Amino acid sequence: MRIDVDLASDTVTRPTADMRRFMCEAEVGDEQKFEDPTVNLLCEMVAELLGKEAAVFLPSGTMCNEIALRVHARPGEEVIAHHTAHPINSETGGPAALAGVNVRAIDGPCGQFDAAAVEAAVRPSSRYAPRTRLLWVEQTSNHGGGSVWSLARLEAVTAVARRHGLATHMDGARLMNAVVARGVSARDYAAFFDSAWIDFTKGLGAPVGAALAGSRAFIEEAWRCKQQMGGAMRQAGIIAAGGVYALRHHVKRLAEDHANARRLAEGLAGLPGVKLDPSSIETNIVFFELTGALTAPVAVERLLARGVRMGASGARRIRAVTHLDVDAVGIERALAVARGVFTS
Repeated sequence: MRIDVDLASDTVTRPTADMRRFMCEAEVGDEQKFEDPTVNLLCEMVAELLGKEAAVFLPSGTMCNEIALRVHARPGEEVIAHHTAHPINSETGGPAALAGVNVRAIDGPCGQFDAAAVEAAVRPSSRYAPRTRLLWVEQTSNHGGGSVWSLARLEAVTAVARRHGLATHMDGARLMNAVVARGVSARDYAAFFDSAWIDFTKGLGAPVGAALAGSRAFIEEAWRCKQQMGGAMRQAGIIAAGGVYALRHHVKRLAEDHANARRLAEGLAGLPGVKLDPSSIETNIVFFELTGALTAPVAVERLLARGVRMGASGARRIRAVTHLDVDAVGIERALAVARGVFTS
């Protein structure tokens, strides 16, 4: 089936022609021996970007998350995270299977929680209860509609964590979207956290990879987990080059994705049976609810039959994500198709 406009996720992006050439020409070596100059360069760039001592290149953001869990927490300990967090919903039970940790899910609007929620979730010292060990934040919040955590809120929730002796971790899968949307540096966002990572395969448009950053001691332990979990590579500079290129050329252009998401939201909001507040769109993720007889799975199927792909997130909720492979013309094409689906 032909897909003219793919809004299923920003993970569907393909490397640009210039990125492909840059990757093909990358200088390589054995990354396990720290002899791959391109991997080394990318790790240096990410450590500097996030204000950390060191970084490690990994095949995926999921591996970043799972390694962070293993380094920060011991089996039987507990992590506090929003109930929409990626490790809870999209990592196949990895926290339990790979780290042996408990996850205490807490609530809050737009995929975010406040300091009071963290305070209430920290377990009192007891030999009967798991020990609370780690606070988890996702910037931006995927299932919160791409919402951006403010510096003030990050400072508040991590202050509670520090007061209770917890480690802190930031899932920065779409951190650069927050950077562009708010004009706040990645270093400033990451300053509140012991560890943080960024993904190169979403809005940044690289084909593979993410990088996890923290103290030198943290990264040394992360490397042990990387080796054990099969994430160590050899001449990985070919794929790391995609991340280098993305950081150099694809960050500022994320503003285009945000503008396209707002235009998409404005167009969808006027359709019958669609509930959506365009002013709630902060970055590149658009969620909308269906209020009529049409269900999300059926609507998504009809959109796809007309060449536009979105994703059903339940019976009544649909998710659309803008990215570098969808321009303003593509957004108008998607809206034209949506008008046909939601008004028929």
